[in-house]
Amino acid sequence: MSDARSNLQGKSMLRERLMWIAWPAFMVAAVLEMMVFAVLDPDTLSLFGERVGWSRYAVYTVTFFIFWGMMMVSSGLTELLGRSSVEMNQRDLQVLPEPRR
Repeated sequence: MSDARSNLQGKSMLRERLMWIAWPAFMVAAVLEMMVFAVLDPDTLSLFGERVGWSRYAVYTVTFFIFWGMMMVSSGLTELLGRSSVEMNQRDLQVLPEPRR
């Protein structure tokens, strides 16, 4: 029973940590999107010297997901680097059975 409970708590903690990463990243990506496109017109966007040819909404969407992904990487690294050495080295050690010979 305690194994199931600790497994459930572990999954709950994982979800909580993922939200610590995803939600602030989402908010920063939204603000960054507004700031970038307040200055940049998506219709004049060019890539490698040629016009992109995407609709405004496609440019907004792709750019938002790029920003969100990059902010999630940043938040994830911050969360990882904020862990103590005890948290980093703490693992549920499972004894594996001896291989048959």
